[in-house]
Amino acid sequence: MSQFVAITFDAADQALAALGSVRALEKEGKLHLKDTAVVTKDSDGKVSVKNEASSGTETGAVVGGILGAMLFFIFPVAGILGGAAIGALVGRAVSPGVDGGFVKEVADDLPAGGSALFLLIKDGDIGLLIGSMRRYEGRVKQTTLDEEAEKALEESLR
Repeated sequence: MSQFVAITFDAADQALAALGSVRALEKEGKLHLKDTAVVTKDSDGKVSVKNEASSGTETGAVVGGILGAMLFFIFPVAGILGGAAIGALVGRAVSPGVDGGFVKEVADDLPAGGSALFLLIKDGDIGLLIGSMRRYEGRVKQTTLDEEAEKALEESLR
């Protein structure tokens, strides 16, 4: 079962740095992510959202591209491009990632100069995730972790 974690930070660069630590765990094979998003709000209040494609979207795009290629003879370039676009949408619908509405809600609540990290975790060692957050100061906004793991995450972010 997937786990969801949303953390807010007072500094704009902290969410991206924390994502780097999480990606290091993923590279080592100790954590597998379905989707991530990083939100930053600059000093003028302008919000930037970097939402990485989930694996379902990527798979859908590849499958759609292949189906589009099959139609290549009937609709040359449009078959490939259209198939990839439709496949990405289908993949996203079948395997939804981080909820865009929740991301916007959190972004609206961020202070100027703040950031937020959203993780949709497929599987892995949550203890290592918690340990990787010890070097950052932030606040847990929401999780689906059990009560003990959520408390440990909150304590690691102090």
